[in-house]
Amino acid sequence: MVETRSDAALKLQEVLTKYGCSIRTRLGIHGQNVAGCKNCGLIILELHGNVDECIRLENELWTMDGVKVQKMVF
Repeated sequence: MVETRSDAALKLQEVLTKYGCSIRTRLGIHGQNVAGCKNCGLIILELHGNVDECIRLENELWTMDGVKVQKMVF
């Protein structure tokens, strides 16, 4: 969950690009209201490949202000 898209977008994109080879699927959904876009959004990532690399990505996301991380393992 990205709580403040306007503040976190550039840094978040840098991190996702850095770990792009570990991202199989990326789905972004931004909040909407009657007046237009909200300043929050949801990004769903499907990761694959090297487990250590995926953990490094997760850890970098945890350090970002305005970004909340939740994980599902199947």
